[in-house]
Formats: sequence, C-alpha cells, structure tokens
Amino acid sequence: MNEQQHAPISVDKMAHSFEEEIGPVDLSPYAPEDWFNMVVFWAMAACVFLQFFTRYALNNSLAWTEEMAANGLVVLVFLGSVMCVRMVRHIQVDFIYNFLSRRVGRVLELLVDFIVIGFFAYMTWLMWRYIAIVGNERMVTVNLPRGYVFYTVLAAFALMFARSVQNFIKDMINKKSVREKANEIGIQGV
Repeated sequence: MNEQQHAPISVDKMAHSFEEEIGPVDLSPYAPEDWFNMVVFWAMAACVFLQFFTRYALNNSLAWTEEMAANGLVVLVFLGSVMCVRMVRHIQVDFIYNFLSRRVGRVLELLVDFIVIGFFAYMTWLMWRYIAIVGNERMVTVNLPRGYVFYTVLAAFALMFARSVQNFIKDMINKKSVREKANEIGIQGV
C-alpha cells in the first residue's frame, strides 16, 4: 500500500498558504454532461429549498416541488453515471488483476469492456421500449409528460454506451488500459 506521509506544518505557515498565488483553473476534464448535471443539481437544490421553506416557514407547502426534485434526482443519478463511465469511477473489483499476468489481465479487461458495452446497449434498447409504453403518462402535480424524465434516462444510457465504446477504443490503442490509468490517478490522489 502506498501511503503518503505529511510533514507537520505550523499554524502560521498554514495561514499564509491561503495567500499564495493560484494558477489558472483547468476545466478540461469536464464534459458537456457534467455541466448539464451541475445545472440539474442546482435546480433540484432550489426545489428542495423551496419545498422546505414553504412547508416549514409558510406552513403551506408547494406539492410540485417534491415531484420536480425527485425527477431531478433521477436525471442527476443517470447523467452522473455517464461521468463515472467516462472516468472509470464505478465500483469495480480489481483484486484478481493483481494475481494475473499483465497479458491475461489485459484480455480480461477487454472482456469486461465487451460486457459493459453490451449491458449499456441492452439498457438503451430497454429504455427505448419502456418510453414507447409509458412515455405519454403525465406527472401527478405538474401537467407535463413523464417522458421528459425518461428521455433523459435514455440519453444517459446512450451516452454511457458511447463512453464505454470510447473506453474500449482507448484500451485497444494505448499500452495502458483506461482502468490502469484511473487506478494510478486514484492512488496518487489519495
């Protein structure tokens, strides 16, 4: 295990560290779905705050805020999964790779890539079928079709499929797999 040891630092030195010059912000790791997720998150947070405020401060809650926050959470979870697929941050068991040769581990990773691609392709198709059945149902408190939420979930599965294909292509081209690179970054970031 690679543990970092930190040297003790004085309170005065720690206080002056906030005065250091900060370089430019790097936004390159973020993709369009991440920015959309941030907008959805803040809209959901606003709905939750409005629900809390109207219920406890005004003693007259707005029913639509709860439904909108719940739908926002659904969108947030599925589009957040797209980011996890892109960055290879989903939970995975890589214990067995430590006992395999690099070549066998690489073949196993490619097999996992195929399984993941197949799973997301199948889920995209299932979501498309599901929308065809219930896409025109209306929300309970807001007169909008629930299909809006379902289409974002469909888009999320399609994006997860595309990102997993992208990861597979990177695995085929590069010497190190996407998972190996993510594990290296994860170890260094701890």
